[in-house]
Amino acid sequence: MTVLIDPPNWPGPRDLMWSHLVSDSSLEELHEFAVRLGVSRRAFDRDHYDVPETVHARAVALGAEAVSSRELLQRLIAAGLRRRKRR
Repeated sequence: MTVLIDPPNWPGPRDLMWSHLVSDSSLEELHEFAVRLGVSRRAFDRDHYDVPETVHARAVALGAEAVSSRELLQRLIAAGLRRRKRR
């Protein structure tokens, strides 16, 4: 069971760069980690949390594994937790 975070490479609100926070085992684990990290449930989007660059180091300090965006997506898909947007 691992929570993963990719580099803050995605431009977003407040002129910050953003990361994705996911679990490779369960959404329950992800939500519990987000609570410990102090991230609002409003930041959850289908299968991940969007977190600003200001949170990245703290997430890693709390135990999130820093991985590339590609690896994060691959592990999310392999875990069966990927949820695509509906068209």
